[in-house]
This record gives sequence, structure tokens and C-alpha cells, in this order.
Amino acid sequence: MNIVDAYKKDFLEYLNDKIFISDPVNLYEPIHYILQIGGKRLRPILTLMTCEISGGKVKEAYDAALAIELFHNFTLIHDDIMDSAPIRRGAETVHKKWDINTGILSGDAMMILASQCFETYEPNKFKQLITLFNKTALEVCEGQQLDVDFEIRNDVSINEYIKMITYKTSVLVAAAMKMGAIIANADDNFTKKIYQFGLNLGVAFQLQDDYLDTYGDESTFGKQIGGDILENKKTFLYLKAIEVCDKADKDKLLNLYSFKSSSEEKIKEVVKLFNKNNISEITKKEIKTYTNKAFEILADLSISEDKKELLKDFGINLMNRTI
Repeated sequence: MNIVDAYKKDFLEYLNDKIFISDPVNLYEPIHYILQIGGKRLRPILTLMTCEISGGKVKEAYDAALAIELFHNFTLIHDDIMDSAPIRRGAETVHKKWDINTGILSGDAMMILASQCFETYEPNKFKQLITLFNKTALEVCEGQQLDVDFEIRNDVSINEYIKMITYKTSVLVAAAMKMGAIIANADDNFTKKIYQFGLNLGVAFQLQDDYLDTYGDESTFGKQIGGDILENKKTFLYLKAIEVCDKADKDKLLNLYSFKSSSEEKIKEVVKLFNKNNISEITKKEIKTYTNKAFEILADLSISEDKKELLKDFGINLMNRTI
């Protein structure tokens, strides 16, 4: 077992000890369900890893890691409702298995449970952690709203898109790492740099998610392939295609994204246009660019080379993942 798997195993044991089904069952069972149907546990692992790398005790970071995981899964429940998504991690989404009202209420409860996790920390750390958590939570909401706004716009730029995914996805990855550093009493310079490392890693992670949504294998990816296309999501792949393709292909794409559909034919037509314009390779290059930006920050961190290698290997695995 490698060290990342060990972090994951220990965290899951802690999660299972803390999160269980109680009354009212219809509130807590969906919470237990979403937390048990898999997931990479990327964010809590990064909290634990950063705490230990920063010289702290891993066990002291469990509650912050749990808060991050609860919040992340709360956003997934509500995102799936907003996207009308039928599948999450290869299983039915909460609102499909139960109903929309249950998904909303259970998600709200997860947000409160996440905040409560910080109550175990002494006052100074509590203040730092809850301030960072609240700032991050609001940014995630802002990113989600931008994502929704982009669905009805045809003039979204790639810079705007990067801002949106930075808020919607990257800030939580960055905050997860910064929390680990705060718990370990790392200095301000280190916590700022580790936050920037996580921010770039998060952008690369979301770009990879965009890529897998179109080019992944549904049996391993755990979500419906082509879901972003059906929902007219202005992903990096779409925006880059609009930027580089000729007028005829651009007009076709704009037409295909002018309506929502559950048609497999729509997915096939869009992917055909992506392939014609080399969007797969362009996206892979962009993923590598942001991963390398993270590695440049990593090189400047005041930690041992073996700890840098641990974070670098983690980043490389994210860039090459299929799930």
C-alpha cells in the first residue's frame, strides 16, 4: 500500500465512524449514500498529506478533511439536481434515488455538518479554518452561478471559463491543502504557496474532468459520457473548438449548442467536430500546462525533496487519471 492509499484508508475509517444513519432516516440516509458510493477522496487526502508534509500530526487534520469531503459532496448533490444528472460515480444520483426535495434538504444538512467539524479546533485555528472555509464556500457558489450563466451565452471566453472553474473547483482543492498547513502551524509564506499549488492543480484536475466527460469510459469514469455536451456546458473543449475551427464548423457547433437534448446523435456530432479540430490533444496540452505551473510552485517550497516528490507524483497521477 502506498502512502496515498494509506491516507485514504485511514480517512475512510474516520468518515465511517463519524457519519452514520440516524433519525430522521430520510435526511441522513442520502448523506450516508453519497459518501459511500465511491469517489477519489482527493481533497481530504490533500488535507492530511499537506498537514504531515508541513510537520503536523495527521490525526489533527481529520476533522478538517471531513469538513472538506462533506462540503464537496453537498455541492455534488445540488449540482446533480441543477444538471438533471442521472448518474454519479456509477450509481443513481441522490435526487433520482429519492427525490429533488430530499436532495436539497440532505445537501443543506451536509453543509451544516461540514461547518460543525471545525468546532473541535482551538479558537485561533478555528477562526482561520472557518474563515477560509466560508470564503471558499461562497466562491464555489459564485463559480456554479457562472457555470449556469455560461449555458445561455455564446460569447464566453477561455479566460472567463478558467475563472469559473477556478472558483467552482480549484479553490476547494487549494483550501484543502491550506487547511492542512494551518493545522500544522506552517508559516504564512508556506500556506500561501501551498494554496497556489493547489489552485493550479485544481484547474488541471477540472480540465481533465472536462476531457474525460467527452473522451472517458463511462464504466470507469462513473458519470454519463457526453453529459456536458447534452447540457450545453461551455467547457474548455467547446470554447477551444469555437476558437480554432473554421466558420462552417463553428456554425455547426453553435447550432448543436442552441438546444438541450438527450440524443446520442448530438454527442456524436459534437465529438466528430472536436476530433476534426484536434481538440483532444489541445486539451491534454492545457492540462499539462497547469500541472507544470503547480510543479513550479512546488519546486520553491521549503520542504524536503522526498516530500516534493510525493506531491509531484500525486499531481502526475491526477493528470493521467481515467476516473
